[in-house]
Amino acid sequence: MATYDWLFSTLGLEQWCGASGGSAPTSLSDLAAQSRGETGEQAVDIWELPFPSMDALNDACPAFPQSRELTLGLEEGFLDIKDTLSVVLDPITQPLSWALDAALYGILNTPWWIVIPLLLAITWAVSRSWGLLAFVAACILGLAFIDHYDYAMQTLAIIFVCAFICVLFGVPIGIGMSRSDTMQNATIPILDMLQTLPPFVYLIPLIFLFSVTEPKLYGIAIILYAIVPVIRLTNLGIRMVDKNVIEAADAFGMTDRQKLFGVQIPLALPNIMAGVNQTIMMSLAMVVIASLVSAPGLGVLVLRGIRNLELGVGLVAGLGIVLLAVILDRVTKASLARINATHKA
Repeated sequence: MATYDWLFSTLGLEQWCGASGGSAPTSLSDLAAQSRGETGEQAVDIWELPFPSMDALNDACPAFPQSRELTLGLEEGFLDIKDTLSVVLDPITQPLSWALDAALYGILNTPWWIVIPLLLAITWAVSRSWGLLAFVAACILGLAFIDHYDYAMQTLAIIFVCAFICVLFGVPIGIGMSRSDTMQNATIPILDMLQTLPPFVYLIPLIFLFSVTEPKLYGIAIILYAIVPVIRLTNLGIRMVDKNVIEAADAFGMTDRQKLFGVQIPLALPNIMAGVNQTIMMSLAMVVIASLVSAPGLGVLVLRGIRNLELGVGLVAGLGIVLLAVILDRVTKASLARINATHKA
């Protein structure tokens, strides 16, 4: 007899549970007890008392749903609306596929003697540091020397596109949150969910919605995973602007738009840039995981090293990812330092 038979008996639900719930053995332990001639309700040791979970209650009442029925219900519900979601989301997200395809095509079909100087020029423009420029040059040339240039450029192309979209949408959302407590209270739970979900979970519904061959599959996963820091820090930076500065702007008769673009955003720029830095780092982390769903780049070599137990391939690709992470982190931090120096001056 199941542990929680008494619960359904007390509630008068024996008829709902069905006659089979009390007369027939429901487990191997029940059959073994019958073969030993043990009948009647057996005492349950409090130490071994099972939690009244769905499966435990189902043992006592077969009409009570099992936990598997809950997961199946969620799966069937999602599959029922999958086609409708695809019809709505496909045209909205198609530009992301075009942008990723264009970036990958452009960076792979442009000669290295144009791409590498261009990357170094960008590094110099944002950092004005000869030491950082030499470090970036050494890292990129080193990756090219060991024939990892194409993989590294693919990873960079994906990060540039996804980080740009994160900033494009994240900064306005952060500004909206800073100007409305209602929007902030509504958005924070969503950001908390996006920030705490394991990276692999982002891929599960997207695999059902989009083809594995479509770049938007991994692009959406990267954007959802990486957009949170730039939203949070934009909101925080604008809210931290000194109230006295805002009062002075009001005294000069500035409109809300003038205060936003002339006072609040310039003063919040260090926080916004810190958010951009974290967004780029999280994009790089997700690019590696997204290699499971056909994202090109160094993550493919890492996955190959795991699947085929090729230690050298995995370690070298991992080192390349580390070098890219250090490059992106140092360049964005150098840009942030220049912004901070400008504000202090």
